Amino acid sequence: MLVTVAGEKKEIEQGTTIAKLIEIEKVENPEYVTVTVNDEFLNRADFETTQGKENDTIEFLYFMGGGAF
Repeated sequence: MLVTVAGEKKEIEQGTTIAKLIEIEKVENPEYVTVTVNDEFLNRADFETTQGKENDTIEFLYFMGGGAF
């Protein structure tokens, strides 16, 4: 099935979970990644059970710390 992952159209197998997609995409620091599916934030606890669906848009986000001196 066709989904958009990090801005690129990709073909994935039906039943692919977000956790598996993180592995497939070789996401750096997966323990710190936040995922959105169709612009909705996904709870980390749901990565193992949430499956990508046809035409989903999936993004991997990292929140960066920082500030002024």
